[in-house]
Amino acid sequence: MKIKTIYITLLLLLAINLMSCGSKGPDNALMTPEEIEKSLAKDKKKKAKAGKKAQKESYKHYWSLQTKEAKKSIKKNNRRQKKAARKRNN
Repeated sequence: MKIKTIYITLLLLLAINLMSCGSKGPDNALMTPEEIEKSLAKDKKKKAKAGKKAQKESYKHYWSLQTKEAKKSIKKNNRRQKKAARKRNN
């Protein structure tokens, strides 16, 4: 029983040791400030693209739920509001 316990403990310690050594490879080295800025810009661009896509989908979904009469009414009201805003600004 003692030999099995020692054997399992050694295997466990070996596995933990190997996992900790794997994170110190060249792929996980610290990045330079330029690389960090590039990475942040890339992430920001991805998020912006995803946001635009979600907004477009919600817009399409909104219009798909409207009846034909409601669509006409909404468009007419928007045109009237734009016209009134132009008159107020002039």
